Amino acid sequence: MKKNVLITGATSGIGLATAELLHKQGYTVIASGRNETRLTELKENGIADYTITADLAEKGMPEKLIKSTLAYTKGSLDVLVHSAGILKPGGMEKETVEGFDFQVNTNLNASFALLKHAWDALAKTKGNAVLVSSITGLRAFPGLVSYCVSKAGLDQLVRCAALDGGALGIRVNGVNPGVVITDLHKRGGMDEESYAKFLDHGKETHPMGRVGTADEVAGTIAFLVSEKAQWITGVTMSVDGGRQLTCAR
Repeated sequence: MKKNVLITGATSGIGLATAELLHKQGYTVIASGRNETRLTELKENGIADYTITADLAEKGMPEKLIKSTLAYTKGSLDVLVHSAGILKPGGMEKETVEGFDFQVNTNLNASFALLKHAWDALAKTKGNAVLVSSITGLRAFPGLVSYCVSKAGLDQLVRCAALDGGALGIRVNGVNPGVVITDLHKRGGMDEESYAKFLDHGKETHPMGRVGTADEVAGTIAFLVSEKAQWITGVTMSVDGGRQLTCAR
């Protein structure tokens, strides 16, 4: 029987790469994102079996997303891959209280709400979840206070939920990508020139001498949600070319 997977942030970057890979592996893919046009393309291309337009920053949207998913799958959910998130730069001097709240609400609070509302369904299938975090959950970076705090909280959510889910057969894991070629930084305000310089600098900051690809992170996610990882839970796995091993540069 095909397993049902809900993927948030499925219209770009890591979420899209994961949707494509899990589709190839035979999952029934429920894809969610803010870009309705791209969701339509996923459906037309046969990658997504069902799509849901959702902005997780909106109040109550995580619950609505899970309810819509379960309505389509008739109550069954085997895997949750939560890839949606935002990055807005700003350190202590420039970040506002409102900006901090918005980023933490979108990246962390929505993650808890999604997992919470999917919890009973995952317990029924002894399913699992993978939350996409960041190297900034493991290491501090200047000028990114809200983003770093939201991702550090996400990592702790993975560990706490894994402990609570163990007796129910629910596995919860996370991935911590380094710099990966996606639209995340450009959506956060970087222009093309700045982003090109940022990626080039990544050759120096990542010990393996390059930045990563969305496909590489998707491959790790696919492993973590598979039966090959059935005794792995509470892990926040770095997929970063060794970046978390280095000091600030």
